[in-house]
Amino acid sequence: MRVIASSIRKGNVIEQDGKLYVVISAENIHPGKGTPVSQIEMRRISDGVKISERYKTTDQVEKATVEERNFTYLYEDGDGFHFMNPETYDQVQVSKDIVGGASAYLQENMVVKLSLHEMNPIAVQLPQRATLEVVETEPVTKGQTASSSYKPAMLSNGVRTAVPPHISTGTRIVVMTEDGSYVERAKD
Repeated sequence: MRVIASSIRKGNVIEQDGKLYVVISAENIHPGKGTPVSQIEMRRISDGVKISERYKTTDQVEKATVEERNFTYLYEDGDGFHFMNPETYDQVQVSKDIVGGASAYLQENMVVKLSLHEMNPIAVQLPQRATLEVVETEPVTKGQTASSSYKPAMLSNGVRTAVPPHISTGTRIVVMTEDGSYVERAKD
């Protein structure tokens, strides 16, 4: 299916020169003078090589037909990450280079969206938010409660983030899976 370059988004799959690429980032650039362009950074699915391409925003690119399905995360082993289709109970193994940095936020029984091309997993999309526990942070400084400054914290998945001063060690918080930023204190 051919689409214009400016409509390509992160997570889309493009077919180019007979190879499949998953889009890591897509940015439309409108210079003051000249033609607007789409700067697309992508990773070749077959071998993981990253490339960056520039297209005129009106150029046509081939968008591969990809099936998106919900899968439940089961576990990780030496071969990669294992997911199960909740409808058919079929299990799928996804390699570590496809999951990438998202692996830190994977939790048992988490429902993720897997992109499949000819029944081969090519991309993983996590839920927007994950609930994690703060395992290490600085104690609250008396009188600093009114300031809007954030303090560093280590989460149970090993990711560092910044939290408000009232959050203490052992508190469960909700973070964005895309960048690990603090959203709110967990309600559970």
